[in-house]
Amino acid sequence: MNIGFLGAGPGVTALHLPTVRRLGEGFRVAHIADGGSGRAQALAEPLGARWSSGDHELLADPDVDVVAICTPPSEHERQILAAVAAGKRAIFCEKPLAVTREAAAAVVSACREAGVILLVGTNHAHDPGWAQAREVLKQHGRPLQSIAVTLALPPNRRYHQVVYDGGPFPSPSRGRPNTGDPAVAAGIVQQLLTGLAIHDLPAIRHFAPVLEHIQYARFVPPIGYAVGFKASGVSVQLVLTMLPEGPDSLWRMTFSTADLRLDLDYPPPFVHAGSGAVTVHNGDGSVARFPQSLQDGYEAEWQLFGELMAGTCPVDYGQILADALYPIDVADAVFATMFTEVQPSTGVHP
Repeated sequence: MNIGFLGAGPGVTALHLPTVRRLGEGFRVAHIADGGSGRAQALAEPLGARWSSGDHELLADPDVDVVAICTPPSEHERQILAAVAAGKRAIFCEKPLAVTREAAAAVVSACREAGVILLVGTNHAHDPGWAQAREVLKQHGRPLQSIAVTLALPPNRRYHQVVYDGGPFPSPSRGRPNTGDPAVAAGIVQQLLTGLAIHDLPAIRHFAPVLEHIQYARFVPPIGYAVGFKASGVSVQLVLTMLPEGPDSLWRMTFSTADLRLDLDYPPPFVHAGSGAVTVHNGDGSVARFPQSLQDGYEAEWQLFGELMAGTCPVDYGQILADALYPIDVADAVFATMFTEVQPSTGVHP
């Protein structure tokens, strides 16, 4: 694979380039393009790759047959369609695939019709720990009652800027958005869900595919949310906190049945520390801990991409679209709930 990376930020630098180098044979970085930062040259030169700014030169490069889109989400639809139009053979797109239902449908349709291989880089969905958790729950055989995702993370600069520099939302003086405004608070939570919760929502969709209703949704200062919803009869809770001091990282999915609790703990973001770790708490008080795999989700997703390129497994465009639409539907429903639950008589949340 002759890969062209659109984007030269932390994800490319710390995650994708080390991964494709580690996989070795069959993976070659041919071109890196930044958005004007100038970082592409420093990344490309040691690899003997070309570099540029913007996306025009990379998409026109005949040596690039695979485009890896690692740019802001607002660019994904345009760049996927441009890569298809340029005749590229395959596209790796960082999550989210798109930010609207219409855009997701358009890009999947374009790739399907052109026969372009497509994979979305949602590393948790490819993590061996998630595969282990899914198998344990399948063997257990009892219906799930609840799923919880608990995140405590140091501030990611992009999300930190959304809150403290205003981001795309209207903000008062000093650049801080008025999170007392329901539209502003709802918009921040919507963006956090499609940017962070999206890592785990495809796993939730596997067990709870039909969204029923939002039970509660709140912005949690300084950066975070608390969201509860019902889907396919399963209660789902999503909680995030990002404190300025930066807490120890915790990224845990918890699946509960009547007589079992399974915890899936993922390593901190932006490190290569193996897979998520599965711990099962049984109703009789016993605890089973499964060994972690040395392979992480980043390596697993690129390995799968190589298998798709080799034709050893087919592209499931239907699943790609369903996994893209589910987070959008949850985020849109949360936005609508937060925006409309303000009491007209008082103007405050109940």
